[in-house]
Parts: sequence; C-alpha cells; structure tokens
Amino acid sequence: MTITEPIIATEALVLHELHGPLVWETLHIYDLQPNEIVVDIQATGICHTDLMFMDGEIPSRQPGVFGHEGAGIVRQTGENVTHIRIGDKVLLSFDFCERCDNCVARHPAYCDAWRLLNSSGHREDGTSALRTVTGEGVWSNFFGQSCFSRVAVVGARCAIPVPAETDLTMLAPLGCGIQTGAGAVLNVLKTQPGQSVAVFGTGAVGLAAVMAARIAGAEPIIAVDVQESRLQMAAELGATHTINAKKQEVVLAIQALTGGKSVQLAVECSGVPAVVSDMLASLCARGRAVSVGMTSVADNVQINLFAHLMGGKEYIGCVEGDVYPPEFVPWLADQYSRGKFPVDKLIKVYKVRDYEQAFADVHDGKVIKAVLDWTE
Repeated sequence: MTITEPIIATEALVLHELHGPLVWETLHIYDLQPNEIVVDIQATGICHTDLMFMDGEIPSRQPGVFGHEGAGIVRQTGENVTHIRIGDKVLLSFDFCERCDNCVARHPAYCDAWRLLNSSGHREDGTSALRTVTGEGVWSNFFGQSCFSRVAVVGARCAIPVPAETDLTMLAPLGCGIQTGAGAVLNVLKTQPGQSVAVFGTGAVGLAAVMAARIAGAEPIIAVDVQESRLQMAAELGATHTINAKKQEVVLAIQALTGGKSVQLAVECSGVPAVVSDMLASLCARGRAVSVGMTSVADNVQINLFAHLMGGKEYIGCVEGDVYPPEFVPWLADQYSRGKFPVDKLIKVYKVRDYEQAFADVHDGKVIKAVLDWTE
C-alpha cells in the first residue's frame, strides 16, 4: 500500500510495551477496504481478554490498540457493504469468514480464520488499519475492531445494526463477555426449565450466565464466588443460592443444596484451573459442564478421569457462547429492553479521559464491567 495522506486522524489508547501504561495518542487511518466500515465509537467495554493480551498472557505485538466490546455510529462504509448504512447505530462483536464449515453451520466462533481475523493484529492482506503519525503500522484489527480508539476501522461482519433509540453505553459489552456467559447457558448447555445450574465465577460473564439461567427457567441457580458483593449481585439477578468459596467447601455445599444429587449443569467463568476441578466434582451423573473463562495458553486442568468416566459427565470448551452474533446480540438487547436481562446493573461508566482509573478498577476487581464513554 502506498502511504499518501491520512483520510482520518483519531485519538486512541496505545500499548507500547507489555505491562506498560496505555498512552493517549493520535493515529492515522489511510484507507478503507471494500468489506470494512468506519465507526465513530461511542462506548467500549473493558474485557478481561483485553488485559490478558496487554499483559502478554496471550501473545501480541506492540505498539498495539486493543478493545473489542465496541458500540458506535457508522461514519463510512466500504463499497461491498450492503447490510449497514452511514448513520446506523451498531454493536460490535467478533469477525468471521462466513465461508468455512463452522461459519456455514452458524458456529462462527470456531471459524477457520479466527486467529487471522481477530488476533493476528492486521487485516487479511497483512496491512494495518491504524498507523502512527510517521506512517508505521500499529498492531490492530483486534477482534476485527480495535475499539480503544475514538474512530475504528471495523470488519463489516463484526457490526450489528440496532435501533436508533438503543443505549450504546449500556449495551456495548453484549458483543463479547455478555454473550459468552448467556450463550454458554442457552446455546451450549441448552438449559431447560427446572434443571439445576451452578455458575462458578460471578464477574460480568458469570452474571450474564445467571441472568440467562433465570430466563431459561433453571431451578436452582447456584452462584459461586469469593466476593460477597458479587454474590449479592448474583442473588439480585436470579441466583436462588450463593456459595462463598472462601467460607464453604464448594462441592459439599452444592450437594447439600441439591439434596445430595449435585447439579445437572455448570458454567465455569473464572479461568482458574482449580475451579474447573471443583465444577466437575459438583456434577451429577450425566451432568454437563462448560468452561468459558479465558485462560493463559499454558494452563492445564487436573480431573479424576475415573469419576468422569463412571459418571458419564461431559466437559465442553466454549468461545463467545457459541453464538451467531447477528441474531443473538439483538435478542439480548430485546431481553434488556423487556427488563429480563438487566445488564445495566453490572456497568460502571467512565469518561474516556478517566481511562487510567477505569483500568485500575478492573484490575483490582472494584467494578464488574467498566465501560469507556467516548462521547466527550
């Protein structure tokens, strides 16, 4: 690509070294490809996955722009984009190819081109959508969006149009963490009314799982965490019972709550290997469990293979709730509008100028879901 003059200048939060601070600086956008759109970002959720990439637990390069729970208003569209118009409000999710077997089967989280489109740091052709003021490429295209930026170049498949009255600040996180927890309960476990469910870890993903279990009619819904404030929120959002893992032996407590039967279904949202072992030990015969908590590439889990075999238990890995975002995200937004999925209770909004405080609060566990407001 020949570098001429930028078509757009944007302010972005740029990481220059692992574990380093985010730096507020100007970046340039030089071109828009046929299957891309330009979005004026209104809000961005901060996800644990962002932190894992920024800390090097999952590989990335620097300088880089992260952020993958974006929402905004479409400024420009590429010549091949037909489902989105300039001025549309959009929620952003992950990118996928639409062509491979998993995409055709409506499981785009397992797209053959997942890494290339979401975590390679560049477009399909190897170019960078964002460049420094001196024209050097920046690691970007994160989940097809890199929305820790006032203006984002977005793969059009990531963008989901929503009604003009949509509150983007409250719904920005739907496209990753929130759909992950809800999708695990509804799409992967396929929870039915009256089934027992345990949710291990009640951050944003786990609380989304609790809300989805309530929508599905699960009974009981048992929330497990080590923070009383999170457990109180879980109870408010639909958990029928809570267990503080610091104060109770989790497996025994779940057995007591289920008359000795243990649970039929379980979701692990912490990414902590020891929690996975407790979850599997808490399953009844023929119980099913799913892990959605993001973990480092080196983590392993110990399980009692004999108990797993003899109990006929299932343990499933899950990315992004195994959802089809163009349909599932609008469904979640509709549930929110009906008062059935009150995701706003999880959110604390920070003006983007206060981004350092927002990231510190996320790191310290002081907030369930931080959202950056870019509208100032």
